[in-house]
Amino acid sequence: MNDNRMVRVFGFLLITVIILLSACSRKGAAPSALPVEKINVPINWDKVLTVSKTTPTLQVVVMPIMRRGQKIHDRVYQVLHELGADYVRYVPWTPYPRLAVAELEPPNDGKTSWDFSLIDPMTEDFVNATTGHSVILNFSTMPQWIFKTDKPVPYPADPEEVTWKYTQGTEFRDPSLKEAADYYGRLVSWYTQGGFTDEYGKRHESGHHYKIDYWEVLNEVESEHRFTPESYTHFYDAIVAAIRKVQPQMKFVAMALERPSMEPQYFEYFLNPKNHKPGTPLDMISYHFYAHPAADQDPELAQYSVFDQADGFFNTVRYVQTMRQGLSPSTMTDLDELGCNPANDNAVPHKPIPNSYWNLCGAVYAYDYGMSARLGVEVAGESQFLGYPSQYPSVSLLDWNTGQPNARFWVLKLLHDNFAPGDKVIQTNLRSAYIFAQAFVTPQGERKLLLINKRNRPFEVSIPEAQSSDVTYVDQTTAFQPPATAQLSEGRLPLSGFEVAVVKLPK
Repeated sequence: MNDNRMVRVFGFLLITVIILLSACSRKGAAPSALPVEKINVPINWDKVLTVSKTTPTLQVVVMPIMRRGQKIHDRVYQVLHELGADYVRYVPWTPYPRLAVAELEPPNDGKTSWDFSLIDPMTEDFVNATTGHSVILNFSTMPQWIFKTDKPVPYPADPEEVTWKYTQGTEFRDPSLKEAADYYGRLVSWYTQGGFTDEYGKRHESGHHYKIDYWEVLNEVESEHRFTPESYTHFYDAIVAAIRKVQPQMKFVAMALERPSMEPQYFEYFLNPKNHKPGTPLDMISYHFYAHPAADQDPELAQYSVFDQADGFFNTVRYVQTMRQGLSPSTMTDLDELGCNPANDNAVPHKPIPNSYWNLCGAVYAYDYGMSARLGVEVAGESQFLGYPSQYPSVSLLDWNTGQPNARFWVLKLLHDNFAPGDKVIQTNLRSAYIFAQAFVTPQGERKLLLINKRNRPFEVSIPEAQSSDVTYVDQTTAFQPPATAQLSEGRLPLSGFEVAVVKLPK
């Protein structure tokens, strides 16, 4: 065999191997040549299943890159202001004690350590950005000295340095809870009454007279400080009593459970008025859900697990809603952390997140909203406004370098602009594992259809009565840009992978 022929044979074999390996690597993926599946969406507009109570909103967690002087500061608060959402949850939190705790050292020898100089600017910016809308404040990180520990718990001198060791202890050093209750009473007084008088009778002036609609009492209480249902209920009653002395009109949110499906005893105990001091309000309960793709799941695989997990979570919601109705029917429900959070999210170095991930998780949140509307949940809060590498980047609604909203934010914006409490939830007879559909009629008589593609492949949805209808959508072509609009010339709508769309039908 001559050299040229040997080269040609070897080249042919190499190309063959490459083709075979490529085919194997695509095994299980949806071939692009498959015909687009057509799905009919039957809607019975005369059948009202319920009236929606659900407000789509978000939580804002304190992050150093939101501080004044940071390059994205102005853009971040502009985006929050322009959204105009209600029930926005504001959470200064554990990793940054200096940005979250107003009294870092215990009062001693006539002196206190009250200091709002780092906390106030971010809180002021948040309040200004949400003016005219209801808010929920949750200063869940308590001064560490309130708890018994073997030795004092240190905290970084740098307010932007992360520590995951500040929240320690399970037993209060003052078993009467007066120290903790007084701390929160003074904190609320600082923001609503212009200031407070400290432990030694000294007046501290703030000038703040903010309208705070709700105060959430702690966060993920079964994990942080490991409250039991009994100890948390006792704590809640003490904090609520102290705050109401300062602000009698304040309403309250309770528990913010991290694992609601694993800890149902919290609901059973807390929602029973017999377990509270007489007159203690049970305004709202809260709990969380994050879809957790495994570490080895890219968006192509994650699309199957995250929606299955969401279905499991809403089985829990059904159970809790039934329990709430039986024990405390006037208590509202806030799902105030809804998001996606893959394994190893805080790993260093940070693994880049593909743009399709934001669309996938935007579709999950839209599904969470649609199910919440069906089940009578009052608040569906997307988590969270801003994250970045080392601080749960996968939950961010904004690009942490530019402040530009990603597809998760634009899905929230799409829902906020089209749906609200008071919408009639209409019988929508779609049975599909791939497409979610829910029809609504607004109080003004507008007919709208929410459509969600749970898969990263196209489908064609047939809505015969939707001819000449407008559709607004978020998909992988809109990406980091606002929702796009189009008009349906026929009653057929192509849905691309992970698309969320709202069709406005003729009245």
